[in-house]
Amino acid sequence: MTSLAATPLAAVGEVGKGFIHERTGETLPCQARPNHLFCWDWATENIHRYGTPTLQQFELTVISVLIGFAIAFVLALLARRFRLLQWPLLAGTGILFAIPSVAFFLLLLPITGRGRETAIIALSAYTLQIIYRNVMQGLANVPESAKQAARGMGLTDRQILWKVELPLAIPEIIGGLRIATVSTVAIATLAVFAHAGGLGTQIYSEANLTFPTAIILAGGIAMLMALAFDVVFLTVQRFATPWRRVEAV
Repeated sequence: MTSLAATPLAAVGEVGKGFIHERTGETLPCQARPNHLFCWDWATENIHRYGTPTLQQFELTVISVLIGFAIAFVLALLARRFRLLQWPLLAGTGILFAIPSVAFFLLLLPITGRGRETAIIALSAYTLQIIYRNVMQGLANVPESAKQAARGMGLTDRQILWKVELPLAIPEIIGGLRIATVSTVAIATLAVFAHAGGLGTQIYSEANLTFPTAIILAGGIAMLMALAFDVVFLTVQRFATPWRRVEAV
């Protein structure tokens, strides 16, 4: 049996030396280094956490743009029929668009409560100005000669609207939808302040505010979503305006 006296004693400061060395700046995982911009390992291991927020962001965007388009389209048709409404409606939608995003969400909370409905109301309101203006611009750009030709063929005003004016206004209308949708994707990240979910839960999370990787990942997903929406609208416009393809040739 080995004598205890023969066992060499550790020098002062040697106990735990390896433990301390393993946690220097060179060996810490990247998420523990405040100056590390993006951690690929963390991103690949935690990407599943962004599935539900991404779906929530998508739903908020689609529902809000559809509601906003329906309202703005009706307002534009009313303004086309009653010219005196054009500027009051433009000013009214402009006032809604000028309200700061976070303030809009917080102002709605006492009225509509926390949840997705509050976020959808605010996001839909932000699309009105863009879509309304573009629909009006599209209708205004329809050549008078095209409308006169339609009248000469015996078409009524309603038929001219649906068969001549709106088809020719499609590029401007879709242009408005593109801008409104991309901006809605961005503003929808603030829906977290209305407790409506979305990618903002990952951006404004208290645990992630000092962790750039989580913020960059959420922002990157939002950018890809906006790009995907833009590509979809461009494709729809291409197939909805075949005469433009002929002109390009």
